[in-house]
Amino acid sequence: MARNMHQAFAGATLVGETQHRRERFSLLLLNLEEYYFEQHTANHIQHKGSQNERKIRGSLKICSKSVIFEPDAISQPIIKIPLRDCIKIGKHGENGANRHFAKAISGGISLIFSQVYFIKEHNIVAPYKIERGTMEYVFELDVSGKVEDVVETLLQLHRASCLDKLGDQTAMITAILQSRLARTSFDKNRFQSVSEKLHMECKAEMVTPLVTNPGHACITDTTLYFQPLNGYPKPMVQITLHDIRRIYKRRHGLMPLGLEVFCTEDDLCSDVYLKFYERQDRDDLYFYIATYLEHHVAERTAEGYTLQWQRGLLSNYQYLLHLNTLADRSCNDLSQYPVFPWVVSDYSSSELDLSNPGTFRDLSKPVGALNKQRLERLLVRGLRFLMSEQPGSLGCLKLVSSRLRASIPGETEVSGRTLAPSALCPLPSFPCEFSCSPSAFLLTIQETRYQEMPEPKFMYGSHYSSPGYVLFYLVRIAPEYMLCLQNGRFDNADRMFNSIAETWKNCLDGATDFKELIPEFYGDDVSFLVNSLKLDLGKRQGGQMVDDVELPPWAQSPEDFLQKSRDALESDYVSEHLHEWIDLVFGYKQKGRDAVGAHNVFHPLTYEGGVDLNSTEDPDEKVAMLTQILEFGQTPKQLFVTPHPRRITPKFKRLFQPSSYNASTADSPVSPGEESFEDLTEESRTLAWSNITRLQLHEQHKIHKEAVTGIAVSRSGSSVFTTSQDSTLKMFSKESKMLQRSISFSNMALSSCLLLPGDATVVSSSWDNNVYFYSIAFGRRQDTLMGHDDAVSKICWHDNRLYSASWDSTVKVWSGVPAEMPGSRRHQFDLLAELEHDVSVDTISLSAASTLLASGTKEGTVTIWDLTAATGLHQIPCHSGTVCDTAFSPDSRHVLSAGEDGCLNVIDVQTGMLISSMTSDEPQRCFLWDGNSVLSGSQSGELLVWDLLGGKIRERIQGHTGKLSAADLPPPNLLFPPADVPFSSRKLPVCALCRGRSPPDPGWPGHLHRLG
Repeated sequence: MARNMHQAFAGATLVGETQHRRERFSLLLLNLEEYYFEQHTANHIQHKGSQNERKIRGSLKICSKSVIFEPDAISQPIIKIPLRDCIKIGKHGENGANRHFAKAISGGISLIFSQVYFIKEHNIVAPYKIERGTMEYVFELDVSGKVEDVVETLLQLHRASCLDKLGDQTAMITAILQSRLARTSFDKNRFQSVSEKLHMECKAEMVTPLVTNPGHACITDTTLYFQPLNGYPKPMVQITLHDIRRIYKRRHGLMPLGLEVFCTEDDLCSDVYLKFYERQDRDDLYFYIATYLEHHVAERTAEGYTLQWQRGLLSNYQYLLHLNTLADRSCNDLSQYPVFPWVVSDYSSSELDLSNPGTFRDLSKPVGALNKQRLERLLVRGLRFLMSEQPGSLGCLKLVSSRLRASIPGETEVSGRTLAPSALCPLPSFPCEFSCSPSAFLLTIQETRYQEMPEPKFMYGSHYSSPGYVLFYLVRIAPEYMLCLQNGRFDNADRMFNSIAETWKNCLDGATDFKELIPEFYGDDVSFLVNSLKLDLGKRQGGQMVDDVELPPWAQSPEDFLQKSRDALESDYVSEHLHEWIDLVFGYKQKGRDAVGAHNVFHPLTYEGGVDLNSTEDPDEKVAMLTQILEFGQTPKQLFVTPHPRRITPKFKRLFQPSSYNASTADSPVSPGEESFEDLTEESRTLAWSNITRLQLHEQHKIHKEAVTGIAVSRSGSSVFTTSQDSTLKMFSKESKMLQRSISFSNMALSSCLLLPGDATVVSSSWDNNVYFYSIAFGRRQDTLMGHDDAVSKICWHDNRLYSASWDSTVKVWSGVPAEMPGSRRHQFDLLAELEHDVSVDTISLSAASTLLASGTKEGTVTIWDLTAATGLHQIPCHSGTVCDTAFSPDSRHVLSAGEDGCLNVIDVQTGMLISSMTSDEPQRCFLWDGNSVLSGSQSGELLVWDLLGGKIRERIQGHTGKLSAADLPPPNLLFPPADVPFSSRKLPVCALCRGRSPPDPGWPGHLHRLG
């Protein structure tokens, strides 16, 4: 399980305590967007000049908006004096009344102010105590020579705090900070080794929840360093580059300035999060680290994780964590904290029935649209607004839903106009005529309302994830963060996170509550549900104190609640519907018209690209927008722009599996003592592919003068048929290792071949625009199909249907059975469908059930066709050159394509989404795959074994001296023909992946053997 927020908070707040056990100060005592500059050991002089005078030893900390004194004695409270509340700042004794006293306090600093906060008295985390009225505090520095510098700094910061405009305040404080950073540099004496080579140094801030800490970032050839300007919480943060596993560019405050570094593969929380002042600095540092990692760590993409999730290698929890990470969500940034869905809707039953769909929340809708009545009320309020603001814009509307009218008693008249049931609705996209449904009516009103809204347009006044919502859930383990966010106060006791059921109910019914959940609800740390710190979180109206979170009846304990929540997240129902929620939060329904139709539009400031802060000239407006961005919450970075594929569950696997592994099995004769491929168990097939990296080339035979273009093997494995650019079809015997036949149909190249069921007929396609049928038994051409206007590039056959692809930009589907007797006339083939393309088609493939076809063109486009309707489902431009080969996965859920650009791309059939892409340094001409692993033939003649789920090349096997141009997997053999150059070296290696039932020997799966 990934590290949780509890550990992250502990790391952020208690680092200093490992060295200073009694230190209570943390950056959380600062205001939002405040900086901690420096500290000085000092005494706080109480009751000055009296017999009760006493000195309290401690540390005086100078911050950009306040002065904080932390006493050494934990019984004494921390003192925080806001600079804006200061009346006078100076050296003690500058006023005449205190001159005699000043001689005794030569290092004294006097602060006269109107308000002070007392924090953590007796080291107890509690709401801040406030004292108001004119007061004077005197602090005596240990180093008296620093008094003048400190007073000057305080006066400068005081002037900034007292400026009228917030933008001016921020600008002046930023200038002071940059001046301090410019006067300092990274201390190279902190390098771990004198031999380290410096690559770059720049100014940056370390980001932790709610606060940032300025300093200097530095990277060498071995280590990444960050040195805080104030030396807090420790003088140096360092990460060895060898330990880094993941790095991500981040947006912070919707600006591309962040960089997050992880030293683990799966943890939720990073090891360091840096924010830079210049984007170029961020990009340069990223480049140095990425260059180092290039040879150590494989880069991961959302699409790569999608394939792993679909195939069951990642759980729903793990996949959501990865998507959050890729979408700029970080536990170091509470405005972009990882977001997880509510999945259970039953918090009242004594038993949680995960087999009942009614137990679960509708994952296709955002929280704001889950309650239909609340959504209707929101839409009707928008309708009333429109009709009152623009009474002539909508015409005479009708409310066709009596239930809707009942939900708004006394409001059938709006702006003096009656909404009569018998009235016709003139909205242009609204099919009225009395039969229109309430849902269609409401959707039309909603879309109209959205279009008519003034800028900025949005549907919900709050977000589903924000710092306030995160800390609402985590207040029991992160009370100081809540106090920081809410100016030293906890929320009202009745608004706290008191009950799971109450929180869910408020998310359904509340007018402004649309929040989702956080990863902790599906983790294994129950701390956020239990008041183990014994915090005083207030008393509710009923008189009960806020303590542990009230659990639903079906949970026997906090541990049981989390376990059942995890079970629900990983349930079949959620696995089958999680893609719908991903569409809303990370996918195509996040923005645009699809978001409007899904009732999923939030304030523009929450979206990436919603505002350009750099182009905002008004400093006040800029600060206001940044504050809103950081406090209101941010929408995740959009990862997908097409519908997200659903997960492959056993239920859906059955839907896509054909009745048998190969429909032609019944027609295939099996020689005595031989086993058909269908006799192999799934375990045997898995074992064969798991040993694919052991392939060896044992024998090769020269049978063509030019490049081999196609290969087919008889079911018995005794005969091998090949076509070539030398215009010949040849038959090679495995037993005799001799060429048995050579047939020429024309003087044009042949492009592909296949064996019809029964192994009696070979079909070849040609560049002369024809398809030829050759009878093996009678040794003659028995049919010719003249079906295209240009070269036929590839053919497929299934269930008496021929599929032909051509450079004439078409794929044609033919019905007919070729003649079987030598004297019979040619059969008339019927054209059933013509699938048109914009450019020439170079390859095609069929799904296992032959209901789908994938085509690849010379311009790099893969098109998936529904053969039952002869229509295109998806058109995916996924290669920069010709598509060389395509094939469906065994379950027909994915299409794999190889191209001249060296890429192997995996496409989800249902959605058309490109979910994985891997690149080699040369074109891949052909391949075989089992849905997880790929064996491809390259331009150089190498065989590459790819791990699709791991996103890497597992093995390179030397095969030929020229490019591999075709591959076939006829059970039980595995064959690759070459197109070696020069012509004299063009040979055919006949390689078989043999079966085995005993311990490894020369016939064990995974070894390639010479066959005759």
